[in-house]
Amino acid sequence: MKRVRLAKRKCLMSVASQSGVMLLEALIGILIFSLGVLALVGMQATAIRATTDARDRAQASNLATEIVGELWLDRANLIGYAYDGSGTPPAALADWVTQVENSLPGAANNHPTITIGPSILGASVGTEVEVVVFWQNPSDPNLHQFAMTAYIN
Repeated sequence: MKRVRLAKRKCLMSVASQSGVMLLEALIGILIFSLGVLALVGMQATAIRATTDARDRAQASNLATEIVGELWLDRANLIGYAYDGSGTPPAALADWVTQVENSLPGAANNHPTITIGPSILGASVGTEVEVVVFWQNPSDPNLHQFAMTAYIN
């Protein structure tokens, strides 16, 4: 009989020493879950930033390709497309510059440039045309650029 009482007492002491353990386990589980949710939110923000940057780069590439296509069509007036990014753009570029400013963030403050000159590779490859498009996202202090070089003959 004494042995049974002793066993019951040990069981009761064991149960009393574990009180609150389940609450502690629940709190640790909530902490781990919360950290996981915060990590997902951070990954989502990074994905949105990367997607925005990729969209802007693709748009800059499309705009540069568009003006190079126009230059190919108007090869006789290539010099009329030269623009250093300051002042009023040439009449042939006015619509394109407006499109760049409306399509890319911060492009109104950082105008595109088009440099036209003889190629360093020689006259046989044609006239060298370099188109540089700039943009700057409001949340990013860095100025981004896309540069394209084409040889038009």
